[in-house]
Amino acid sequence: MANAASGMAVLDECKLKFLELKAKRNYRFIVFKIENNEVVVEKLGSPEETYENFTASLPANECRYAVFDFDFTTNENCQKSKIFFIAWAPDTSKVREKMVYASSKDRFKRELDGIQVELQATDPSEMSFDIIKARAI
Repeated sequence: MANAASGMAVLDECKLKFLELKAKRNYRFIVFKIENNEVVVEKLGSPEETYENFTASLPANECRYAVFDFDFTTNENCQKSKIFFIAWAPDTSKVREKMVYASSKDRFKRELDGIQVELQATDPSEMSFDIIKARAI
């Protein structure tokens, strides 16, 4: 369970909640944080919540991982959905924290089978709604 490179464990709850987001669409987003060398679920966004609710739930000065289920309409008027993995590492977060999140990201992402788009952001402008929409299409 623990990663030899970073020593990070991923709690089963993280994988189970992600499967519920992917298969049952119980959540719009999930925010994960590293706590005591484990990746844990910090916040679950209900299906009614918006992208603005999601971005507001990310702390301004701390790193997080997050998944967001983005619904959109294509140019051909088809309803689609893509699951984004977002690595949030604001410039104002501590250097050590950024290093821990960066070194654990790939292993954690592998645990979440079904990620379609990955995005790394250090500033809210790097994950604006327009950028998410452009990456989805």
